[in-house]
Amino acid sequence: MQNRIALVDCDNFYVSCERVFNPHLKNEPVLVLSNNDGCIVARSQEAKALGVPMGAPFFQYQKLIQDHKVKVYSSNYALYGDMSKRVMETLKRFSPKVEVYSIDEAFLDLSGFTHQRLTEHGQLIRNTIKKHIGIPVTIGIAPTKVLAKIATKIAKKDKTLNGVFDITIHPNIDELLSIIPIEDVWGIGKQYTKLLNSQGILTAKDLKYTPPKWIQKHLTIVGLRILKELNGEPCIPLEELPPPRKGIICSRAFGKPIETLEELTEAISEYVSRAAQKLRSQNSAASFLQVYVSTNPFKAVPQYINSITSTFLTPTSFTPELIRQAKECVQQIYRPGYQYHDGGVSLGGLTSQKQIQISLFPKIDTQKRNKRTELMTTLDKVNRCWGRNTLQIASQGIKKPWKMNRSFVSPHYTTRWQEIPVVRAY
Repeated sequence: MQNRIALVDCDNFYVSCERVFNPHLKNEPVLVLSNNDGCIVARSQEAKALGVPMGAPFFQYQKLIQDHKVKVYSSNYALYGDMSKRVMETLKRFSPKVEVYSIDEAFLDLSGFTHQRLTEHGQLIRNTIKKHIGIPVTIGIAPTKVLAKIATKIAKKDKTLNGVFDITIHPNIDELLSIIPIEDVWGIGKQYTKLLNSQGILTAKDLKYTPPKWIQKHLTIVGLRILKELNGEPCIPLEELPPPRKGIICSRAFGKPIETLEELTEAISEYVSRAAQKLRSQNSAASFLQVYVSTNPFKAVPQYINSITSTFLTPTSFTPELIRQAKECVQQIYRPGYQYHDGGVSLGGLTSQKQIQISLFPKIDTQKRNKRTELMTTLDKVNRCWGRNTLQIASQGIKKPWKMNRSFVSPHYTTRWQEIPVVRAY
């Protein structure tokens, strides 16, 4: 049975999510901003045509935005995450094996379908997602993941393909690879691009015919896998269950500069709580915690940056314990007289909850540890059902004046009862 992989890529995902609930945005230039409305992280095709680059600071393009009446939105991660989940659940109807690669991309195993039906099946997937969820997608089909990525890029550029391209039916795949710049090949980063370009390897086709020994020597085993995938040999398998993270980081720039120990402690407690929830979602516990704070290096203010690490005698995912340690860390690195611009928490030394090595002289007994687990399970369940921070630790604060600035955020259409769209009959 021939291997066939499809990459399903949501088009301009953040913008598309906004358009689902606001149809007036169709064919209008739309931008979505990063945390604290700092940079542009998503653009509609109309906005791209105006020359707005990805990652550009928002303030630099405010005149262009006003002149062309560009619609601007703050990132609504609750909405985007929920819409992504709906897309991924729909994809599972079309293949028994699905790898969720990112919030807007997934790989599907289509091995077993005949050549004649692959494009047809891709169109069915595309039409179903558009009809049921409202999100447009592009689909690339190929024998390997790397080629599927390239097929998707081609499908996005060639509008005659109607959003689906099976690279295996093209009579000359090398012809296609010759127009793909080396930096557009999945897995080839900036450093590899510089190295390959210096050797005259400028396109995907050039890379395909580079001697394997040279690739393994200079690009290691990662580059060798990419080379084999370009030649149609599958060697990057589908991961139906994502591997547990080796570390979890939660960091943000504050909505306003923080000067007091109390506000800084609140913000770090909030970040610890979010990191702990992610920790429990993969059934892990942390062996150590690191806290960092810094001022804004781009402003003419006194500068300060510091971090500190605290270890646990027994790995834990119990939010109150993590916050207690984090608060002690903040007290040690806090210095008055500075305007803190951002901070964050890193949880490391992760281990499975089932493999925690208990201390010879534990501070808590098994019964108390089980009660802690039950408490966190209940907290996570309530917050999943009713929204983040429905239940929270008191040290996370109530008003949170330091929280992210999101001046243009849209309603949480799918995750808050009071913001569900209402259709009125007249």
